[in-house]
Amino acid sequence: MAMLEVKDLHVSYGMIEALKGISFEVNEGEVIALIGANGAGKTTTLHTLTGILPAKAGSVKFGGAELTKTPAHKIVKLGIAHVPEGRRIFQQLTVLDNLKLGAFIRKDKDGIAEDLEKIYKRFPRLQERKTQIAGTLSGGEQQMLAMGRALMSRPKMIVMDEPSMGLSPILVSEIFDIIESIRNDGMTVLLVEQNAKKALAIADRAYVLETGRITLSGNASDLINDEQVKKAYLGE
Repeated sequence: MAMLEVKDLHVSYGMIEALKGISFEVNEGEVIALIGANGAGKTTTLHTLTGILPAKAGSVKFGGAELTKTPAHKIVKLGIAHVPEGRRIFQQLTVLDNLKLGAFIRKDKDGIAEDLEKIYKRFPRLQERKTQIAGTLSGGEQQMLAMGRALMSRPKMIVMDEPSMGLSPILVSEIFDIIESIRNDGMTVLLVEQNAKKALAIADRAYVLETGRITLSGNASDLINDEQVKKAYLGE
């Protein structure tokens, strides 16, 4: 059974139907890329999975549990962590306080301390800046903080929304290296990303979303060579 199963999901903003019956699945240990143009419904999909937006119809199951009527904080407890578009860190708090807030559902102090050390090992710059106010970090450092904060909940699956947005090419490569290292540690990743070439290069499988519908899916290695995908998303 897939870790995440989305079936015939419909989501609307008032009279506007943003998702028109999409279905996809994510298996344990996979990196799944969701690619598409602005307005295709990628962020809406993630917001619905994580309880920020309600579904109009359809099913979202995670580990067999139905999520469409589950509040967001309970979805975190079930094991889904969200790295939102635009990072959404707590700008006025320190780096350390942001990371600790990522573990708000946990009570195991020793485990939290152990995971903080793991985060610092993965993101050395966060350790260097742990007492710094998060809003004064660079864009790349803020993205690392958002990822570190999500990992502090010890999720089974992490969903990331445009993690490379607004970053320099060098930092984009660094962020994708970090995503690969997270996958290599056994984490399941659902990645929404406009940099389709980078996303497909590290993904196992991918789905193409166009105006609220999935129009193409398959192994990422096949889609990266697909003429339709090349023309629409890879600039080739």
